[in-house]
Amino acid sequence: MDLRDELPLDHRLARVYRYGAGLCGAALLVFGCLGLADGLAFFSTDGERVAGLSSNGLLSLVSIVTAAVLITGAVIGGNTASTINIVVGTLFVLSGFVNLTLLDSGANVLAFGISNVIFSFVTGFVIATFGMYGRVSSRLPRDNPYWQARHPHAAAPAPLATTTRRSLG
Repeated sequence: MDLRDELPLDHRLARVYRYGAGLCGAALLVFGCLGLADGLAFFSTDGERVAGLSSNGLLSLVSIVTAAVLITGAVIGGNTASTINIVVGTLFVLSGFVNLTLLDSGANVLAFGISNVIFSFVTGFVIATFGMYGRVSSRLPRDNPYWQARHPHAAAPAPLATTTRRSLG
């Protein structure tokens, strides 16, 4: 199965991908805009509190760019939104691990604190889950287009049985 395969335009999974990308993108956009509105120092490694998280100007900018990517995926929809959600979610989790190793060091250019690391893990798993919903599982229903693509022999419609009528006369 190719990740570029498209769902039918009206498939219910497309809404899940869109809503997930849109909601998470909107939350990141608000966080980034609040950070920029506070006029935070761009490369401060200490950071200031914004919405309960440590932030600086660079993290605010990265949040806005990430929000733009997610919202673009929500506008496009379909498998594009799903793939964007999976990639961005994975990057969030990886960012959590990288920034966990950089806490309390001079290389902490995004001013991450432990609350940011936890937020990065949780948000990454939420975004990735929105992207994988109905796409990655061992128990997909048979009407799911991804199940049908993985099982083309079983998904093909059965040939119509021909019956003959006997006259009882």
